[in-house]
Amino acid sequence: MYIKRHIEEAVLRRAEMKGAVVVTGARQVGKTTLIENLMPGIPKITLDDLPVRHRASNSPSTFFNISPPPIFVDEVQYAPELFHYIKILLDNSHNKGDFFLTWSQSFDLTKNVTESLAGRVGILELLGLSLREITGEVWNRPFMPTFDYFKKRNANKAILGISKTWKIIHRGCLPEIALNADFDWADFYSDYLKTYIERDVRKLTQVADEDSFYKFMVVCAAMSGQLLNLASLANDVGISVPTAKRWLSILKTSGIVYLLKPYSNNVIQRAVKTPKLHFLDIGLASYLTRWLTAENLSIGANSGSFFESFVVSEILKSYTNAGKEVDLYFIRDGNKKEIDLLIHENNTLYPIEIKTKAEPNEKDIQSFKMLDRIKNINIGEGGVICFANNFLQLNERNYIIPLSMI
Repeated sequence: MYIKRHIEEAVLRRAEMKGAVVVTGARQVGKTTLIENLMPGIPKITLDDLPVRHRASNSPSTFFNISPPPIFVDEVQYAPELFHYIKILLDNSHNKGDFFLTWSQSFDLTKNVTESLAGRVGILELLGLSLREITGEVWNRPFMPTFDYFKKRNANKAILGISKTWKIIHRGCLPEIALNADFDWADFYSDYLKTYIERDVRKLTQVADEDSFYKFMVVCAAMSGQLLNLASLANDVGISVPTAKRWLSILKTSGIVYLLKPYSNNVIQRAVKTPKLHFLDIGLASYLTRWLTAENLSIGANSGSFFESFVVSEILKSYTNAGKEVDLYFIRDGNKKEIDLLIHENNTLYPIEIKTKAEPNEKDIQSFKMLDRIKNINIGEGGVICFANNFLQLNERNYIIPLSMI
């Protein structure tokens, strides 16, 4: 069953502007299915097929003579030699939307593509299914905590109870497991990890110690929603800090984790300069940390931090699905006062707190006052994203924001 992806409009817009469109993202987020359903009339070639991959790598000059554009090349990371010839073909034809390319991880490819196809390629990142997509909503505006946004959003939101929401969070956002209730959750993520580590990590990045890398992922999952501590991470796994840094880069560039940047300003004394680590699929994080049921996760020690990661990923999806970039930050001062999320747009900071409670109050946004000390920047509307049933005002410019209104 294909579920309509909100990124479809962004893909079509890029195809009208560029000769090539690249869709990247983690393994099994639905890249191939997206292009197959969006462009059913063009031939598809997958480089998962070894003979085809061999031909593409060893005879790239003749590859497109046999398979001319418009064409969809799946898993193009296996034959980066093709990029130079795509450039030649586009320079000769000046056509738009001739090439649709996907790959399961970026690693060094993004730099190679942007250098080889500068001005000729549009690159989009596909994340897992959003809560909007899972619940069948058509609302696809990027999230912004303003009254104008919520006024338009209210009529389009899906109603979800707390229990059902935790089941969705725990189930995960990869289409195959999210949409098939009969699939065994533990078996799915076990197979997913084996494929990811063996095919993407070991073969493409020369990580030889698979057991240590798996342990590294477990420790990272336990840190989701928390400050990144590379020294502690390396110590827990028994590896060097440089190795931990390199392995973290693998998780980041392959779409497994997201590093939320700290907002830096000299006015905020002793502001933390360490990023926060967020897993983009809480189903995977739950499997790694052995939260085997949604009920246990919802009341467990990781519930608050995992919920925070889930909300951050949902807000990020609202932008990537619209084909837009967004500046997201958090801030924590020397007194451990923290704002979970800052959206920076048009010289304005929009502050967000993320809570698992259903009835937040003004005490939950006291940390917002630290922003008043920052000069030469505007402070916009904000609020608390939580399990509340209704959208309400906390004060003049801050709101109680139900999760369903992201």
